Amino acid sequence: MLSGFDPNQITDLDGARQANRLLLNLVEELKSENDALRQEVQSLRDEINRLRGEQGKPSVKPGKKQPPPDHSSEKERRRPRTWQKKSKVDQIKIDREETLTVDRNQLPADAEFKGYETVVVQDIQVKPDNVRFLKEKFYSPSQGQTYLAELPTGYQGAYVKGRGEKDKTSGMR
Repeated sequence: MLSGFDPNQITDLDGARQANRLLLNLVEELKSENDALRQEVQSLRDEINRLRGEQGKPSVKPGKKQPPPDHSSEKERRRPRTWQKKSKVDQIKIDREETLTVDRNQLPADAEFKGYETVVVQDIQVKPDNVRFLKEKFYSPSQGQTYLAELPTGYQGAYVKGRGEKDKTSGMR
């Protein structure tokens, strides 16, 4: 217990303040004593471990914080490349080429021939059979419609030349 302090004597606010101050001083004194005892216990443990041939607790000092590395020169050195998908049709070996026609009876009288649309169909048999069909294409200005020859029965799926790829058979885009 605190020497010279009686909690029954606290009757007013000033007495409570004085008691609070005394308690805080006591807590501070006990904490510093506790820290000193902890340090002494640790040093004794280290001494015991040293006498046993073991190592004591290492004293690790906080390292200096270094600024993050500057990577700006790496960004300047690396130039991003623009990626463009390459056409797969150019890599396919064509085994044969067939020209497909539009049924002339379905065409109006003013239909004009506009060249061919290239379609590559990949089919696997015992041997590869890649066929390039040249499908006739007609356009009717009066009807505003394009007429295109159909693929033969049994063929489905195809690589169609996209916009901007040059059609080598008709010289048109």
